[in-house]
Amino acid sequence: MKKTSKNSVPMYGIVPASKIIGETVVNRQDENVGKIDELVVDAKRNRIAYAVLSFGGFMGMGNKLFAMPWEALEFSPTKNKLILNVDKESLKSAPGFEKGDKWPDFSDPAWGETIYKYYNYTPPWSA
Repeated sequence: MKKTSKNSVPMYGIVPASKIIGETVVNRQDENVGKIDELVVDAKRNRIAYAVLSFGGFMGMGNKLFAMPWEALEFSPTKNKLILNVDKESLKSAPGFEKGDKWPDFSDPAWGETIYKYYNYTPPWSA
């Protein structure tokens, strides 16, 4: 059995979505780049399609949201955090949307292509 940190779930394996939503996300430089705001499920392919990252703002106001491929995130082997291989400057210019606005159509393949391409991943429907 894998070790767990105090007040956390196992670092590997099956993890409830409720433990991922709200989880801190850091980049490779260990800079805080936000928190997971939502998980978007692709019911046709039985997988998580996107993690929605909340970045910026103050006390929940002015947060920009970014949908990113689930594959772009990895669990830290030593801390209760997710790691995203994107620096803060790249994230600031990433395609995003405001929390209070209408969310993008996650099922639109053209929109998905731009997201996957920005983060340098191949969309699962193209593989």
